[in-house]
Formats: sequence, C-alpha cells, structure tokens
Amino acid sequence: MLFASTHPALRRNVYAQANRSLERFLNEARADASQPSTQYKQDDAAFHLTLDMPGIAKEQLSISIEGAIVRIQSREGAARQYRAAYELPLDIDASLSEATLENGVLTLKLAKKVPLSQATEIRIN
Repeated sequence: MLFASTHPALRRNVYAQANRSLERFLNEARADASQPSTQYKQDDAAFHLTLDMPGIAKEQLSISIEGAIVRIQSREGAARQYRAAYELPLDIDASLSEATLENGVLTLKLAKKVPLSQATEIRIN
C-alpha cells in the first residue's frame, strides 16, 4: 500500500510538489490580476489588440512601433503604471495604424506592412 506508507521521504516529496504547485498557481493568479485583459485577432490587413486600461488617460500613454514590436507604457506621473511589449508575426506600418482609448479600453489597429519583393531577375546567357 503506497498511500499507507510511513516512509518520511515519500511524504515530503509529495507535499513538496503540492506546495510548489500551489505557490505557482498563486503567483500566476497574482500576475494575471496585475496585467490588463488583452484580446488579439487579425485579418488580412491588420492586427487588432484590445487592452483593458482603467484609470489611464490617453495623455498618460506612450505607444511606439519598431518593426514587428509594439511597446505600450504609461508616462511618468500616470495614476497607474503599465509597461508591455508585444511581438507580432509581421512588421507593422505605423503610418496606417490607429489607437483609440475609450472608457478604459485601448484599441489598437496595427496595419500589416506589405512585404516588398527584393528579387532581381537576371538574364540567362
């Protein structure tokens, strides 16, 4: 009978794993609660990100795009602190992208940059 065993090492291992699982669960729950809810979808022309940002005004946010990376962070003096970076599968065209913040919800429409072909045709001799 494995469960009726009084071997101390066996008990410690079982409890140690259970304790780590609980600790990991609590840490993940705390991290999820501190991060805003995020929704992501895409279509042929753009990526769409929706983030819950209660208590932050549009003047208190900074959004920057570099290649395929979007960085969102609150400015100094904002009521809430936020900092995140998202890497998307394709480069983003910043000139065609849009951001709106209404009722504590930040909506980003990030236009996909159309890849230009760098292929050069050569003549066959």
